[in-house]
Amino acid sequence: MNAPVKPADPGAAYRAHQAEIDAAVARVLASGWYILGAEGKAFEAAFAAFLGTGHAIGCANGTDALVLALRGLGIGPGMTVATVSHTAVATVAAIEMVGATPLLLDIEPGLYTLDPGELASVLAAPPAGLPPIRAVVAVHLYGQAADLDAILPLCRAHSVALIEDCAQAHGATLHGRMLGGIGDVASFSFYPTKNLGALGDGGAVATSDAALATRIAALRQYGWHTHYISDEAGMNSRLDEIQAAILGVRLRHLAADTARRQAIASRYDAALRDLGRIAPVQRRDGAAHVFHQYVIEVAEREAVRAAMKESGVGTLIHYPMAVHQQPAYRDRVALGPRGCKVSEQAAARVLSLPIHPELTDAEVERVEKALARL
Repeated sequence: MNAPVKPADPGAAYRAHQAEIDAAVARVLASGWYILGAEGKAFEAAFAAFLGTGHAIGCANGTDALVLALRGLGIGPGMTVATVSHTAVATVAAIEMVGATPLLLDIEPGLYTLDPGELASVLAAPPAGLPPIRAVVAVHLYGQAADLDAILPLCRAHSVALIEDCAQAHGATLHGRMLGGIGDVASFSFYPTKNLGALGDGGAVATSDAALATRIAALRQYGWHTHYISDEAGMNSRLDEIQAAILGVRLRHLAADTARRQAIASRYDAALRDLGRIAPVQRRDGAAHVFHQYVIEVAEREAVRAAMKESGVGTLIHYPMAVHQQPAYRDRVALGPRGCKVSEQAAARVLSLPIHPELTDAEVERVEKALARL
């Protein structure tokens, strides 16, 4: 019997480039330098060049990347940060970690990113009882751009900083511009299942603002500009040399990996069009989707998951609850005027199909056949 088709497989990603990764790790181990050394600097330079930003600053994980982006901009207590409720909880956790107040807004149906119409309404008439809105975190969820064509002008008109949460959007573009280089600053995660994944944790902050990059680089290491002297209170969040070296290898293969994800997504599109009961993934005009996830919506989700499992196909749910529905945040976080109703509906219906570059054509065909049997 065939092994189940895995929805994600970081082990396969390692095996696909094992010789290069093993050589990179051995090089670091032999160097005797394991924190903030040559490998980290090389990866930061390569990643900044890839994004088209002047600077990339490595850190310990994607949550810290967002914390550092917020702190670098001076966002903290007495300020509100607007973002979405349909996201990984790390987005909202980071806002609270800097002492700011999250304001959770709804998403565009089928596109799953921040609704610019609701953002416009809260920027024009901020909700009573909240501190002033000083930043917006636009989450490029599942690998597709948020509507920055609308969001960026709104932020500029209201003197609000725009942070791009690119944890799932490595290599995605909008009108040919790489995501992460459009707003004021961007955060990235290199969790092992990401499109650009480490073999452990890792993250980065990207910006074209040299002064902001300098401040963030200091904040990630206790606020040091001079060794052992903290000019401001910082944190310990450093990308280690082994992970930086691994990411350097993975970055060289990212374009090919992205093309493979997109090819698989095209096959799923065709299968779903033929099926007619489930719509293929929507694409934003002018955006290149990199398919961190291929997400469909189904009314009877658990029945569909069971049927897919019976066909030997694994699925995942990203995410089973919107942030404001989760016990840690329920009844205490502020919501926009639309009450995140689209987010709640999405959370009840979304289902992620297997999609990663190491899927074989035979495995993709098994997914297609499982969909046809629904």
